[in-house]
Amino acid sequence: MTPTLNEAVGSAHSRIYAYGAARGENAVPNDDLIGPIDSSDEWIRQRTGIVTRTRAVKETTAVDLAVAAAAQAVERAGVDPAEIDLVVVATISNPRQTPSVSAIVADRVGAGTAAAYDINAACAGFCYGVAQADALIRSGGARHALVIGTEKLSDIVDPTDRSISFLLGDGAGAALLGPSDTPGVSQTLWGSDGSKSEAVRMNATLTQFRDGEAPWPTLRQEGPTVFRWAVWEMAKVAKQTLEAAGVAPSDLAAFIPHQANMRIIDEFAKQLDLPESVRIARDIADTGNTSAASIPLATHRLLEENPELSGGLALQIGFGAGLVFAAQVVVLP
Repeated sequence: MTPTLNEAVGSAHSRIYAYGAARGENAVPNDDLIGPIDSSDEWIRQRTGIVTRTRAVKETTAVDLAVAAAAQAVERAGVDPAEIDLVVVATISNPRQTPSVSAIVADRVGAGTAAAYDINAACAGFCYGVAQADALIRSGGARHALVIGTEKLSDIVDPTDRSISFLLGDGAGAALLGPSDTPGVSQTLWGSDGSKSEAVRMNATLTQFRDGEAPWPTLRQEGPTVFRWAVWEMAKVAKQTLEAAGVAPSDLAAFIPHQANMRIIDEFAKQLDLPESVRIARDIADTGNTSAASIPLATHRLLEENPELSGGLALQIGFGAGLVFAAQVVVLP
C-alpha cells in the first residue's frame, strides 16, 4: 500500500493586520536635481507631479529602511515577533547580491528562524509578496508573514540621466499578514511581458563594471513605452482584478497604484471611472517613485491621513521593470 501524506492545514483566509513605513532622511526638491539634466522645477512637476522626493543619507541602506518599516508594522499589529514564520522582501537595491535582505530583517526584528527570501519583481514586488504570503497562510506554509518593499534607488541613479533619475526616491513599506475568518486578500492577477524587458533596465552589468567596460550600472527607462503600457494595459488588469474579486469601483474605499507618475495615476482613475468617494493615493508628490516600496508607503500615508478608511477595500496594482505586474484587492487594516 502506498503511504499518503498528511494534508497541510492553514487558515481559511488571510488579511493585513498593520503597515509600517520608513522614508529616506532627506527631502530633495526638484531644484536640487535640475542642473545636471538641464531641466526645471516646472518641467518635472508637469511631467511627473513630483515636488520633492525622499532620499537616504550615504550610511543608510535598503536593509536599514526595511528593518525600520518592518519593526513598526510588527509593533502596530501587536503580534509577537517570535510568531512570524515568513519574511518576504521585494527589492532591486539590495547592496549585496547575497545574503538576502529578508534574512537580515527576520533576525533584526526578532522573527527567529522564519523562512526568508527576496523577490526581484521591481515595482510589482510588494503585490507579488502579498500574493505569496496570502497563499502560504491559507495553505499552512505560514501563519504570520511580513511582506516588505524596500529601495535605496539613489544608489543606482545617474544624476545626468533625463529618463528616470529625477523620479526616484528611497524608502521602505511593510505589511504584517496573518490568519482571518473572512477574506482579506483577493485573487491576484499577475504576469509579465519580457518582450519589453529593455523598457526599464540597468544600463550595464556588474561584470562589465568589474572589467572596466562600463561605469557603475544605473537605471534607465524608455518613458513613452512605459507610459503607454501602464496607462492602457495596466488599466485593463485593474478592471479584471475588480471583476475577479466581485467588487465594483463604487465599493472601493481607496485606489493605491504604484507611484510611478502622477499623470499615470490620473489616467488610471479616469479609465476605472472611480467615484469621488474613492481616495486615490498620491504619495509620489512628496516621496517620489520608490519602486517596490511605493504601494505600502502610499497605503501607510493614506491610512495615517484618513483613518476612517480602516476596514475598507483597496485596489492595489504594481507594474514595472521586467515588464511585470500584479494587482489585488485588500481589506485595509
